[in-house]
Amino acid sequence: MPQVASVPQVAPEAPERRLPVTGYTLALSWAPEFCKTREGDRRHAMQCSGRNGRFGLVVHGLWPEGHDGWPQWCGQNVKLEPAEVQRNLCMIPSAQLMARQWAKHGSCMARTPQSYFRATRILWESLRIPDYDRISRQDNLTAGDIRRAFAVANPGWREDGVGVYLNDRGWLEELRLCYSKRFRPTRCDRARLGAKDDVKAKIWRGL
Repeated sequence: MPQVASVPQVAPEAPERRLPVTGYTLALSWAPEFCKTREGDRRHAMQCSGRNGRFGLVVHGLWPEGHDGWPQWCGQNVKLEPAEVQRNLCMIPSAQLMARQWAKHGSCMARTPQSYFRATRILWESLRIPDYDRISRQDNLTAGDIRRAFAVANPGWREDGVGVYLNDRGWLEELRLCYSKRFRPTRCDRARLGAKDDVKAKIWRGL
């Protein structure tokens, strides 16, 4: 595990927006696709260099949702400490991303980074990740197949609670899991559901 000596500073990129929280999204990034063009990028060395192993799905972030948009940049002056980053690097393999997720999203749903990342970890560790390497070899793969595989591997999840995001070339980029205000799996709205079931999909294996 790489040592973390400092945490990057993140400045707000938009106005503060405080809204009542109505639910949550746990966004999971498909690391092989993210790293396809970043293997030699020092900023993403933890995730993409291969020196720390190869990642599959990793956490992008846990995002609070609202009825008319989403809360963001809630401006809590509680710093993310290196020890907290270190604790979560296997889940979110980027100190920069962790700092941004706390500043933009976590500050709107928790009082401290520790509470925010603990909630994220509990959700993450409750999941069973399908063998997407095997699934990637399936003939005529669709977004619906990717969604269905997750629901089958995780009893209690319905397919309509799993958002599937593909890039403009049809490669899997991200899953977005939809939760109620009580952190129970729930149906995704149209915006979070992503690609329709019949859309053809591909999964990059990092070869």
